[in-house]
Amino acid sequence: MSLNRISIMCALVRAICVIVLLGNVLLGNSAFTQDLPSTSPAASTSRTQPIDLKPDASGVVPADEIRELLRQAEEKDIENDKQQRDYTYTEREERHHLDGHGAVKKVDSRTSEIVAIYGEPVGRLTAKDDKPLSADETRKEDEKIQKIIDKRKNESEDDRRKRLQKEEKERQEDRKFVLEVADAFNFRLIGSELVDGHDTWVLEGEPRPGYQPKNREAQILTKFRGRVWIDKKEEQWVKLDVTAIDTISVGFVLARIHKGTHIAVELTQVNDEVWLPKHVQLHLDARIALFKGYDEDIDQAYRDYKKFRTDTKMTVIGEPQ
Repeated sequence: MSLNRISIMCALVRAICVIVLLGNVLLGNSAFTQDLPSTSPAASTSRTQPIDLKPDASGVVPADEIRELLRQAEEKDIENDKQQRDYTYTEREERHHLDGHGAVKKVDSRTSEIVAIYGEPVGRLTAKDDKPLSADETRKEDEKIQKIIDKRKNESEDDRRKRLQKEEKERQEDRKFVLEVADAFNFRLIGSELVDGHDTWVLEGEPRPGYQPKNREAQILTKFRGRVWIDKKEEQWVKLDVTAIDTISVGFVLARIHKGTHIAVELTQVNDEVWLPKHVQLHLDARIALFKGYDEDIDQAYRDYKKFRTDTKMTVIGEPQ
């Protein structure tokens, strides 16, 4: 995947996750809302009952209740992110490349085993188009993994400090971005629904008329609408469905994400202790630098979650730092 393509996907996923109150869970940054009230363990344990959403006569949920959900979602995401690093799993991605009329012109798939290397998830490709890799391809994957091991193993304290500072700076930027969600949208409670046996609130978010973003990046919030399903008891989001309602420009004519780009995400509860990705469906309609176009349907499925420290003999390389 090219750098430009990575950039456009990151921008899309970041925007999508913000609209549904959950930060960038698809890409791994889960801490946010730095200017909201404290989310320390002492603060979170002071409330023993789940949030009881109370919309007004038109169905709109008050902003303070949305902010409370933000705090709870933050705590859940932080814990999920920590625990996911204790799991290995299989990821299969299938891409349907579409022509100008929306017809499928090519299908390809990649299957990867996700393992932990010094506490960080790394994908090891195991199959293409559901066929095992050749001996040469397997060797190249092993070499890739070894390079990552060597890089982390030989990382100096100064390099490690700089890397962690960069990651923290990105988290701080995301926190500021997410702060505007409660102000940028009207969230309407449209009902309740069972999702995999879990009783959930179903919230629908629409851009708030007259909203003025406090920072430049937040302008894209007005370009999306969506729904999020939140477990009533655990205050954990379990499903989301988001669509771009207008064209989104990324950078200075670097890329355009077109109206109709859509993503749906489902989580599953594993071992009654953590919520992890189950299924992601993405329809991407975008153009990079006004030349290269992408019109694809992408399906990602996650399976075979195994807690490597307890229920599998697989050796996970390195130790968390």
